[in-house]
Amino acid sequence: MAMGATTPEPQSSSQAIDGEAFKHVADTLVTEAGITPMLHRMFVAPIMEGNTIKGVITESKAGREAILAGRVVDATGDADVAYRAGARTRKTPLEEMIAVSVMFSMSGVNKKRFIEHVKANPATYHDWNYGEWSVETSGKEDEMFSPFLKKPFDQARASGLIPDGLSTIGGTWGAIYDEGDLTYLNLVHLPGLDGTKPEDLTRGEMEGRRQALMAVEALKQFNPGCEEAKLRNFGMTLGVRDTRKIDAHYNMTAQDVREQGRFDDSIGIFPEFLDGYGILILPTTGRYFQLPYRTLLPQGVNNLIVAGRITGGDKDSHTATRNMMCCAVTGQGAGVAAAVSVLHKKPLETLNIGLLQKELKRQAARID
Repeated sequence: MAMGATTPEPQSSSQAIDGEAFKHVADTLVTEAGITPMLHRMFVAPIMEGNTIKGVITESKAGREAILAGRVVDATGDADVAYRAGARTRKTPLEEMIAVSVMFSMSGVNKKRFIEHVKANPATYHDWNYGEWSVETSGKEDEMFSPFLKKPFDQARASGLIPDGLSTIGGTWGAIYDEGDLTYLNLVHLPGLDGTKPEDLTRGEMEGRRQALMAVEALKQFNPGCEEAKLRNFGMTLGVRDTRKIDAHYNMTAQDVREQGRFDDSIGIFPEFLDGYGILILPTTGRYFQLPYRTLLPQGVNNLIVAGRITGGDKDSHTATRNMMCCAVTGQGAGVAAAVSVLHKKPLETLNIGLLQKELKRQAARID
């Protein structure tokens, strides 16, 4: 907010991140922290001594490099480092994986007409029960307002603009700016893609862009305020929600995320927010669970800690921990743990939890 990289979020009192401006914010944070950025390098292989990871091999336009490290944090989203280092992982079967999204934004939207139409035709989270989707809620979500778009795509299918059998175009919009930018359009969903396979990623990007342009045309023709709009940009990559997870020292459970799990080694908290595998429970009650440090530690590899949607847990818990805000919690926890581990010369597996929690609290993280 201080750097002008947010906009008021239309459905709440919070602020939405300006995705483009945030890139500069992130650059500034990295520079101020004294980090040496090493962009444009792809992880190729771990450097191992027995079961201990000592660093990684990367590939770039300059060739192959070895980067040694006291501790390694795997934040790849697909457990690439953990998997190749020999840690125990599991991957959701393809037919059960949460669908991939192709995000995009539009410009030239008449904000006044768009919002007036939303208010005149309010959608709820119950509206997600259509087509190929069946959603389990706690009941309280059913009548809640949702930034949901379905009707223009039904009309587009009826007109022949969208093929009749293509029922997975539909979903949410994010923020709308006075200048006419409509961002975070999460409208294109592609089931049956494995984010760890380059051929699936290639097919998904190309098919996703094709469907996104159908969605843009449907909005122009059938959604008030979008008549003069056009595509602004596609997301920088596919929105993959579900591939590999580690088998951690502690794997979170449905009970943990649904019934306010509490842990002595908590590194942060997250609201009761489940989204995926046909479950949608929104954080409106103040209920929350704690995230245990042990869920970041893979079995079978030393000096390695993970963050993001690859932390240990079952399917129901994944619907919570894969959310971006929860990934931020585990990201801070993993980064601080790696630093405290190096500072005190203690292995990650035997790190003094009190020291870790003290530093997280110093950084204003809420852990209980």
